[in-house]
Amino acid sequence: MFAILTRTLRGKLMLVVFASTFASLLFAAVALAVYEVRHYDDALVADLETQAEILARASEAPLAFNDREEAEQNLGLLRLRPQLRAAALYTADGELFASFVQRDAGVPAVPGPPGPRVQGEELVLFHPVVSQGAQLGTLYLAVQYELAQRITDTVGILGAVMLASLLIAVALSAWLQGRLTRPILEVSAVARQVVERRDFTLRAEATTNDEIGYLVRAFNDMLGEVGRRAAALEAAYADLQREIAERRGAEAALRIADRRKDEFLATLAHELRNPLAPLRNALDILRLPNLPAGRLQQITAMMERQLRQLVRLVDDLLDVSRISTGKLGVRRERVELHGIVASATETVRPIVEANGQPLVVRLPDAPVWLDADPTRLAQVIANLLNNAAKYSEPGKPVALAVEVDGAEVAITVRDQGIGIPPEMIDRVFEMFTQVDTSLDRATAGLGVGLSLARRLVELHGGRIEASSDGVGRGSTFTVRLPRVEPEAVEQGGAVAGAAPGAGKPRRVLLADDNVDFATSLAIMLRGLGHEVAVAQDGANALETAMAFRPDVAFLDIGLPRLHGYALARKLREDPRTRDTFLVAVTGWGQDRDRERAREAGFDRHFVKPVGVDQIVEVLATIP
Repeated sequence: MFAILTRTLRGKLMLVVFASTFASLLFAAVALAVYEVRHYDDALVADLETQAEILARASEAPLAFNDREEAEQNLGLLRLRPQLRAAALYTADGELFASFVQRDAGVPAVPGPPGPRVQGEELVLFHPVVSQGAQLGTLYLAVQYELAQRITDTVGILGAVMLASLLIAVALSAWLQGRLTRPILEVSAVARQVVERRDFTLRAEATTNDEIGYLVRAFNDMLGEVGRRAAALEAAYADLQREIAERRGAEAALRIADRRKDEFLATLAHELRNPLAPLRNALDILRLPNLPAGRLQQITAMMERQLRQLVRLVDDLLDVSRISTGKLGVRRERVELHGIVASATETVRPIVEANGQPLVVRLPDAPVWLDADPTRLAQVIANLLNNAAKYSEPGKPVALAVEVDGAEVAITVRDQGIGIPPEMIDRVFEMFTQVDTSLDRATAGLGVGLSLARRLVELHGGRIEASSDGVGRGSTFTVRLPRVEPEAVEQGGAVAGAAPGAGKPRRVLLADDNVDFATSLAIMLRGLGHEVAVAQDGANALETAMAFRPDVAFLDIGLPRLHGYALARKLREDPRTRDTFLVAVTGWGQDRDRERAREAGFDRHFVKPVGVDQIVEVLATIP
């Protein structure tokens, strides 16, 4: 029979009509059956809860006054509802207070948890009896649960309806054939075009509002949904391709960063060993007997140069940390550029002189005023000059020029060194980037100087640029900063004088657990004519200070037994040492460390290593 119907379009349409009608009716029947069951449950529970609420209100007084007779009468009224099989009232302690049963029903000995539940062929409900916020007892109701009978009746009715509907559908199918053929053929034609052209904007025309019209509209909706999903898939594929490209780029960047990290660590080890080797050699030379005075001066000068190199490396590393954490800052003030340039050139002069490189400096005749941090700006210029000297051959000149260009000042450093490849121009200011990574260039540096310089220039509101004609043709770095007009500069400022002398002899307390540092500093101070007491921990320093009563105390912060902050507070609290000038000498140099030192009572804060000029300046200027 099925094979005969599927041979012709008419038979197929009849089968479609019959099957779709049957499916629709079956779905509607199931939905109605489910709805009927849900409605029966909800209605029965709602009715039972309403009845329970009424009885609970009526039972408040009997429970409150222990009137069992009244409670029995209230429950007895339920005989008017044959469907309700049993009821019971319990006290707050769970004791059965009153009950009512019909036929062969019973009541539980103790109340259960509140709420409705199905137990066999009954729907039971435990409902609390509450008066003025206090629970007086619990009400129990049980009704006949006739779900099976209700389902049987519903299925019978729905079956009869479905059968009648199918008979009517078969009877009307012949009349519907003409109207069914055209929209179905149109749907078929649209489907073929969609497959061939991949055009999901095509739609079939719905000419009826019956099942076939619904089918056509569903087909059109399906085309729209498929088109949207296809577009979404294409967009997702494009996003996936873009994410893959971004991930590959990120992986490449990570590999580059990892390689730079390895290169940086290797360079750091190399750069740290470079000054350590001559320092060790110098110490061995100093142990030699009958060392000539001229040679001693040469050795000490060399040791001072290497020590400055070590300090510069440590400072660069600290500045890298500040850049990474966003804590790098500047303290801007009105300053004159000539003095800053002089400070920077003085810093690099030993390097250029050692290389035999002429340092050509060209400055404007008139003063040039800036709103800048003189220390940090001198660091930028010295960094550029130092790079120019390192990456140039001995004897090649290094040029520094300052030009006023309207509201800006241009500071230009030129060299005739190795130059910068075109592909590296935009990358030279990145952290750990080095143009020349060859092994034969011993002074390659850490690759952080230009990155640090760019950040410092940006903090001053300026910019830094690099240019080069190519490898072997030298490099040019230009720093542009906003200029302050001369009339905006406050006049009458103090002029820096010469460095103070050593001053009169002082009683000096040194507290540091680094024995070598404390011993060497004590030797130097005694050589300058001062009386010195040395302590290696905080507690000993406190005892020594009470007896020694120093004029000035140089205290380490990380002292054992009593740290420097606590030691300073105790010295300030005692009348014998209250006026002692306190200087923190520590390796901690962040702004927060300086603030903590001020709060503890320190007058000055020095970061190790401390120069003799700093020590002498303190001793000469204290009251």
